Amino acid sequence: MKAMSINSTKGIQTGSIIRCIDNSGAKKLEVIAVKGYKGIRKRHPSAGIGGVVVCSVKSGNQKIKHEVVKAVVVTQTKEFKRANGVRIKFPENTAVLIQDNFEPRGKQIKGIIAKEVVERFPMIGKIAATIVQR
Repeated sequence: MKAMSINSTKGIQTGSIIRCIDNSGAKKLEVIAVKGYKGIRKRHPSAGIGGVVVCSVKSGNQKIKHEVVKAVVVTQTKEFKRANGVRIKFPENTAVLIQDNFEPRGKQIKGIIAKEVVERFPMIGKIAATIVQR
């Protein structure tokens, strides 16, 4: 896991329902924790693009349902600003399931992902179908 070139606005809190876009068998995930979050009293943990979250699988394949997994946030509906001044937002919040060594669990990604995720997790970029560069 590498450092990111942006300090993104964090648009996903604990309790958020996000969609899984890889072929691991999960469809909907509920965020239960954010990895690396060092909080302040009475503030909800939140994650942004490229953030690692701990999720519970709410719907999907019977084999993976109700399992606690790690995931990387690849798109968010809250707009964020890139270093070149462009503001980007996506139509939905999505994530990709990862293993403990930060490699993806699935073999292919069906949706779009942001380029910030690829620079932090190159293995996700290798199996991605579409990467938003603008």
